[in-house]
Amino acid sequence: MQLTVVIPTYNEAENLQKLVSALFSLPLQGLKILVVDDNSPDGTGQTADELAAASAGQLGVLHRPGKCGLGSAYLQGFDRVLKEGAQAVGQMDADFSHPPKMLVDLMHSLESCDVALGSRYIPGGSVDCQWPLWRKGLSGFGNLYARTLLGLQVKDATGGLRIWRRQALLGMPLDRIRSNGYAFQVEMIYLASRLGYRLQETPFYFADRHQGRSKMSFRIQAEAAVSVWQMLLRYRDLHH
Repeated sequence: MQLTVVIPTYNEAENLQKLVSALFSLPLQGLKILVVDDNSPDGTGQTADELAAASAGQLGVLHRPGKCGLGSAYLQGFDRVLKEGAQAVGQMDADFSHPPKMLVDLMHSLESCDVALGSRYIPGGSVDCQWPLWRKGLSGFGNLYARTLLGLQVKDATGGLRIWRRQALLGMPLDRIRSNGYAFQVEMIYLASRLGYRLQETPFYFADRHQGRSKMSFRIQAEAAVSVWQMLLRYRDLHH
């Protein structure tokens, strides 16, 4: 099954070249990458273009005019790679918080499910051991909040390390998605759950970024809290 990984970037020049090298070294035949860059002022887009030129068609770049948000970056990326024929579509951060080698494990999982998820909150998974207690608590509470309100069975609803079967994404009304920050991850998995897709979690250790700055902010967290309630209303008509 051919995998294309969609990677949104904003100011990830320090990480991108190392990440691309790590991904192309994985034992995944035919692996492709799409970098979706939001006009990063640090030159990430130019770095991506240089990597694409040397990739023999295995890496593509989608340039956007500015910082347009995580959700729209993924949706535009999904649309492009599906049109290009991707059989499996991965999503991950560019900062090495998501271990590249996990894609191999998730591809194995995808043989028996529709959506393979990396999970920080099942046995064997964890978050960065250097995080202060308040940050661990905030992360855990946000995840529990979304899972409880939406009645989700998955333990990590807010994670961003996932691989989707082509038919799963094609079967989802992606045009109805409204979340554009990190709530996008919750909305995608809630939509998949409402449609009855088979979801399977694999544990991993979520490390804090080594280079660059985190994109998380209070505004993004507030949007996520409100968006969960909106999702309950938005998808009342969907059943599997």
